[in-house]
Amino acid sequence: MENKPKQEEPKVVGVEIIEKSGLDVNKLLEKLVRATAAELTTYYYYTILRMHLTGMEGEGLKEITEDARLEDRLHFELMTQRIYELGGDLPRDIRQVADISACADAYLPENWKDPKEILKVLLEAEQCAERTWKEVSDMTYGKDPRTYDLAQKILQEEIEHEAWFIELLYGRPSGHFRRSYPGEGPLSRKSKYE
Repeated sequence: MENKPKQEEPKVVGVEIIEKSGLDVNKLLEKLVRATAAELTTYYYYTILRMHLTGMEGEGLKEITEDARLEDRLHFELMTQRIYELGGDLPRDIRQVADISACADAYLPENWKDPKEILKVLLEAEQCAERTWKEVSDMTYGKDPRTYDLAQKILQEEIEHEAWFIELLYGRPSGHFRRSYPGEGPLSRKSKYE
């Protein structure tokens, strides 16, 4: 068996710049992986929650839940790219994803036939996502413009999702408008130039 020389790690200027700005890339990657895991688990649980929005009242809530669900998947895909750019990766085992998630699982409530109970779960998930992406934004502000920009876009959409569910639960206007298509992600979607 021949001894192959150990492959040298590539020099990544993008990472070097971030480190020179004083940001610990390993800590950032840990936070990003946990936040991204939360987006994936939320996407999964929102699928179940959406299916249980039944009856006359529930049927009208499915579209808004679907927008939030698909946009969370978009957030997962968007930030996964950044994790790999920074030299990180995601768990190889899907079971570990839920274990490291930055947010609690958005379980189907026992009283799922009451759409307001499902809306409460959706609201709590969005509020956790907001806190998580705000932490990423704070951590990267002035140090990692690319991650900061992506986190800000995600944060703004999470704030919008929270407003939707507050409107539905408490009757407070949110300014929600129908998306052009389900899961559009008006701020976080990739443009045709990326």
